[in-house]
Amino acid sequence: MVKQERAARTRETLIRSAAEVFDREGFSASSLSQISSLAGVSNGALHFHFENKAALADAVEAEALDRLRVVTGVGPPVGAGRVQFLVDATQGLAGALRRDVVLRAGFALSGGPVRPVRTGLREHWRSWVEEAVKRAEEEGELRPEAAAQDVVAATVGFEVLGVRDAQWLSAAAVGRFWRLLLPTLVPEDALHGVRVEGARPS
Repeated sequence: MVKQERAARTRETLIRSAAEVFDREGFSASSLSQISSLAGVSNGALHFHFENKAALADAVEAEALDRLRVVTGVGPPVGAGRVQFLVDATQGLAGALRRDVVLRAGFALSGGPVRPVRTGLREHWRSWVEEAVKRAEEEGELRPEAAAQDVVAATVGFEVLGVRDAQWLSAAAVGRFWRLLLPTLVPEDALHGVRVEGARPS
């Protein structure tokens, strides 16, 4: 049991270290020696858990997808409308991308030209947004427009731009987007209650 726990901790440390190196250097420029050094383990210990750099990147993506599912798995607060729920989720994703190097690296890996798409983080996000928009439309909170495409395009754009400038992932930047979009989608009588900065901490 102790060996299993130690192995699990080492694997988690390697994934975190790989995410930090991938986030800083990019996948192509990263080396296994950089990752093992940052993790404080030998190259042999790294290879015990991961055959090569691609396998390690796959593990980072898989862990990032789990973390994205946590963001999208939060239900709407009691009394909150569907539009506010959607705004909160986009703010939550931006906040998670600012703070969580594994999530940030996973998005970069899943959308980069160097490796084939494995986990589909952006696809998961797109599907979640489409379902959230559909429910808001069904409940009369949104006009039937192409809102899902707009939200996905903008939030993925924030994610890509935020790699080099974290201001793109700020609550203010996401809030400006919603301030522009919401008047075109939400009936005027329902607009005043929506908080574009999010109703819960991001």
